Amino acid sequence: MEKSVTFKAGDVTLEGLLSLPQPAPGVGVVVCHPHPLRGGEMHNNVVTTLVQAFQAAGHATLRFNFRGVGASTGTHDDGNAEQSDVKAAVTELLSHHAFTTVAIAGYSFGSLVGLKAGADDPRVAKLIGVALPLATRDASFLQAVTKPKLLISGDRDNFSPVDALHSLLAAAAPPKKLHIVPGADHFFGGHEAQAASAATAFLAT
Repeated sequence: MEKSVTFKAGDVTLEGLLSLPQPAPGVGVVVCHPHPLRGGEMHNNVVTTLVQAFQAAGHATLRFNFRGVGASTGTHDDGNAEQSDVKAAVTELLSHHAFTTVAIAGYSFGSLVGLKAGADDPRVAKLIGVALPLATRDASFLQAVTKPKLLISGDRDNFSPVDALHSLLAAAAPPKKLHIVPGADHFFGGHEAQAASAATAFLAT
């Protein structure tokens, strides 16, 4: 069961949905949605499937709308100020329970923003990027990140090409893992559960 929450990121107010099982679990996950200017929001199909899989595994979840989306105030900032949104979501999640492990999982635009925000946040232990948009964005910052990280992509995803993912992870610091979903493109239609299963298994390790 998710409940509506609001929280501040500087002078911006963000809306989110929090699921906190009782007794409170050891793992809490912040889930970030795809590009706001292309219809991305917290009810996206991939985000929803990730959240449901994490909840089924007994984890707490917080998904939220980036600034300028839905009832969240502020304006889109191309992934810059949105990193503050992610860190504010981590603060909100931790305000409800002192989790042993906090993870960030993001999809597409949300994967890039979430990974960047989580990379230098000492409160975040694990990073999951689904369909990281390497064709249009630079993710070389991941090369220096020593936190456990999982990248998930479809083998038909032109925005997150498999060859580019292999090259990125080859240069990245361990621990690292890549999971390829056969038949999936960038939108994962019909393949969402496979991506969510890989993400859930990663959190269990």
